[in-house]
Amino acid sequence: MWLDYHSGAQLTIASGVLPPHPTFRIQLMRATLTLCGIIITACGLSSAADTPRDLARLIDGHIDQKCPDGRQAALLSESAFIRRVTLDLAGRIPTVAELEQFRNSESLNKRVELVQRLIDSPDFAFHHRNELDTLLLRRLEHNDQWRAYLLEATQQNRPWNQIFREIMLPEDACPDDARPATFLRRRIRDLDAMTNDTSKIWFGVNVACAKCHDHPLADDWTQAHYYGVASFFKRTFQTRNGSLGERFDGRIKYMTTDGDELEAEFMFLTGKKIREPKLELDEAKLKEYREAIKNSEKDDKAPSPPKPDFRPRAQLVDAALADTEQDFFARNIANRIWARMFGRGLVHPLDQMHSENEPSHPELLQLIASDLRAHGFDLRRLRQAIAMSDAYARQSRLLDDIDPPSEHLFAHAVPRPLTPHQLSLSFRIATSNPKELTGLASQNDWEKQRQELERQSEGVARQIEIPDDGFQVPISEALWLSNNPQVERDYLSASNNRLVGYLGSIQSNEELVVAASKSILSREPRPEEQSALVRHLESKPDHRSAAIDQVVWALLATPEFRFNH
Repeated sequence: MWLDYHSGAQLTIASGVLPPHPTFRIQLMRATLTLCGIIITACGLSSAADTPRDLARLIDGHIDQKCPDGRQAALLSESAFIRRVTLDLAGRIPTVAELEQFRNSESLNKRVELVQRLIDSPDFAFHHRNELDTLLLRRLEHNDQWRAYLLEATQQNRPWNQIFREIMLPEDACPDDARPATFLRRRIRDLDAMTNDTSKIWFGVNVACAKCHDHPLADDWTQAHYYGVASFFKRTFQTRNGSLGERFDGRIKYMTTDGDELEAEFMFLTGKKIREPKLELDEAKLKEYREAIKNSEKDDKAPSPPKPDFRPRAQLVDAALADTEQDFFARNIANRIWARMFGRGLVHPLDQMHSENEPSHPELLQLIASDLRAHGFDLRRLRQAIAMSDAYARQSRLLDDIDPPSEHLFAHAVPRPLTPHQLSLSFRIATSNPKELTGLASQNDWEKQRQELERQSEGVARQIEIPDDGFQVPISEALWLSNNPQVERDYLSASNNRLVGYLGSIQSNEELVVAASKSILSREPRPEEQSALVRHLESKPDHRSAAIDQVVWALLATPEFRFNH
């Protein structure tokens, strides 16, 4: 027997009806896992996970093992859960119609079904594209063609290792498509940027501190590692027409802290060295090839440059994907997906994956990294599994008499600032007429509508700061929300297709406040909020339209709207 302990429904047992108390849920879960053949032992958990729900149960088992009994926060309310999971899987807040559809559902599996619906929705691909764009390019430039490439990849649920190969080896993996080359092309004039960004983004390792000397804090990283990774990019060049190629020779030399000059070897982060075969070209042929490469760099009509047999970037890709022991590639993206859903990584900071910074849950990180490999680097599956877990669905607040456990135990949620695209899209959703913008609840043309919302919100997203650890809302954002005419024009318009216009048609102040709160905060107002907002509306009988504007603006400006909590 497996009952959806996310549903909040009472569980009927032979002896009667028991409430879904957290401790009881955990006991039932463990008993059920055992019956299913996934045995929890003193040594840890089995890694068998055929489905995302299986993986969710294993995730909860690992989190429960490390968290003291009675110290975990309660599960979210239905309203709070749909807001959190819609932000995380769709990149926006839910519409009022989606909120009501979910709360009115009588299905015992309603949360699991919601997660599946969001994963299968057009929203997931758009949101995942936006996240990958931020991760990989981080505003080095805004490139519509690059974003189109990422959207195609997410819509097709292209495996992460395939995306990696396409981006690192675009001239081989996508010879007729210049878009994947953007990642390297944007960094082509800066070998340090190609080295550091590749190491951090794809492998979770910041090797920058090992350039001038061995890493001062982590014995794992030496100058040989830094220049070993840099060597894979040393020969990369860009032709005049924007494609990438590699030269036939060229090695990096560097000075050690002892003053010795060394020639770098091709070496991956694991210490694996790649031996370069002897170049079997006479001097005349090598000179001819070098001239052809020079011409391709100067003339966009020049023939495609020749390709050497030994391709350093191809060697890097092969070494990274073949590494199953330290598994930097799989562990890094698993850790980043976890951090995106929880607000911090199992390894934190995310680019400090080394022996001096052990994961908070080593077996769990290994589990989800191994599961990624076993299921073809399907990032959608991992996000689905996390969203189905109890660990993900916990409140950010504990009982008043409980000291909160450390964040690394994941016993309660960590409020997370919305990303630029999440915030700009949520502004649009929140301030639309809820009767007209119903989203997945009923709109048959939702993919087209979502694409239009992306277009409308792109300009605002570019103005919003990308949040990092310790994020605080900047003064520039507060001033923009307070003074920018765009806010009045786009979010506070009284037209019929906007929230303000819809609220103006409601006669009852009490009903108006409820409608505003559900549209913006995805919940009904608390009694004290209801009273304060109704009093404000009643105080301006001759300026009702302005008073409605003020109510909507005040709710949009709250920290509750600004954060995923």
